[in-house]
Amino acid sequence: MRKRIFYFINLLFLLTSFTLDSAPKQRILVGSPVRQKPDVLREFLESLNTLDRSSYITDYFFIDDNDSEESRQLLQQFAKQQKNRCHIVQANKASETDPFICDETTHHWNINLMDKVGSFKDTIIQDAREKQYDYLFLIDSDIVLHPKTITQLISTNRDIISNIFWTSWQPNLLFLPQVWLQNEYGQYKREPDEQLSAKEIKERMMAFLTKMRTPGTYEVGGLGACTLINKNALQKEISFKRIKNLSFKGEDRHFCVRAVALGLDLHVDTHFPAYHIYRESDLANIEDFKRSWKAQKKQNSPRITLSMIMKDEASRYLRPMLEDAKRYITDAVIIDDNSTDSSVALCEEILKGIPYKIIKNKESKFSNEIELRTQQWKETIKTNPDWIVFLDADEIFEDQFAQEVKQLVKSPDIDMYFFRLYDFWNTNHYREDTHWQAHSIYRPFLIRYRPDIPYAWDRKTPQHCGRMPSVATKLLGKTSELRLKHYGWAKEHDRIRKYHRFLILDPEAKYGNQEQYNTILDESPTLIKWVE
Repeated sequence: MRKRIFYFINLLFLLTSFTLDSAPKQRILVGSPVRQKPDVLREFLESLNTLDRSSYITDYFFIDDNDSEESRQLLQQFAKQQKNRCHIVQANKASETDPFICDETTHHWNINLMDKVGSFKDTIIQDAREKQYDYLFLIDSDIVLHPKTITQLISTNRDIISNIFWTSWQPNLLFLPQVWLQNEYGQYKREPDEQLSAKEIKERMMAFLTKMRTPGTYEVGGLGACTLINKNALQKEISFKRIKNLSFKGEDRHFCVRAVALGLDLHVDTHFPAYHIYRESDLANIEDFKRSWKAQKKQNSPRITLSMIMKDEASRYLRPMLEDAKRYITDAVIIDDNSTDSSVALCEEILKGIPYKIIKNKESKFSNEIELRTQQWKETIKTNPDWIVFLDADEIFEDQFAQEVKQLVKSPDIDMYFFRLYDFWNTNHYREDTHWQAHSIYRPFLIRYRPDIPYAWDRKTPQHCGRMPSVATKLLGKTSELRLKHYGWAKEHDRIRKYHRFLILDPEAKYGNQEQYNTILDESPTLIKWVE
């Protein structure tokens, strides 16, 4: 009897396993009208190849509208790799009169071009309908995806959902998401009879942008360029065709209005932001974006980016500083201000194993610090950091910081942390007297990067301009009792060197404190022993 029961249980297990293993995977059509420069297109296609397709099957539908023969060949090569799973349709260019121009400023669209792209997308929608795909994933050919993007979008179980990406639509403007709440690109909500002040509009917009930086799934009023559409939505009359009684510019706007009118809600998912190669110059940061996938091991473990400037630091404190920082940072952005020693090589040695970016200045900018700090800020935010820790090459946090900072950056309500900096006058003592009491003041060294904030320097001085834009101090901050050790004054020859440097760069003490300058070389300063 026992043998029969055992046999029956094993048979049931085998039948169940066979049923589960043989369950058909969901079929997804990835579609895109393609008119792209080769270097950008290459990144886009590689991104599609790296998608995690363990739970679905992908077919591809491209409308080849390229001007470049190299881009056409890239599409054909991709198609061959997919083994009959990629369909390419050649666009009819015989009657084309409007060239599409992408430059380092923006993408230049007109109504004819938008209508043409809308018709391409409708062709792809029709193909997905006729072949009864479970999903259609419409994506622009200048987007680079995280491997888990489609898996995450499917898991939300939404009719129409876009994966978020951020773009600076004009040079030097804020990075904004490709989704919005109302009208053409309104990123705040207003009721029809509601009157809002400029302050209220700003507050609502900032609240929306902050939400878009928080991992989750949210309802929106408009979306595009990176969108998953399920079978339910495909069965309805969704379309990118222009609605003749609307003056909205852009085929995505008309698609969204029509979809909502058909009873389909629009959503965005922000767990795995994509990278938008809006300008060819954006290619410079694509590797940083890819490396960030590995750096962020867990969704609840934000990246901490070290931002630092250095010049000839190899023989000073650079090694212990980086070895300590490597315990808690996930990546680094370093401006080398024309070092003539082995500082760069030392950074490369110690930071091996984590993403880092070293920008080498051919000429030193230290005599005009605001230029140097502005460069540092711009290069750092190009990596789209979560948190930034600003340290100089002679600053080291006390030992317990490495563990506690990982909890600090998980707080959803705090955007900035303030710490006390102690000026060491030798290995074990810091200075404390009338003109040397930096440790009595809490200063920001760790901030959450928020692209919705308009960053700018209030103090644009050649010396002592600050490490970050002053507007950052308007973020919601909190003081921390963790302390920062500054070894820049700890050796006599460094004090002498700095003293003479200030005499040259700030002889009239316009940017610093003359009385403090005069006390740098004091023979008997008041020192206090450091207790870790």
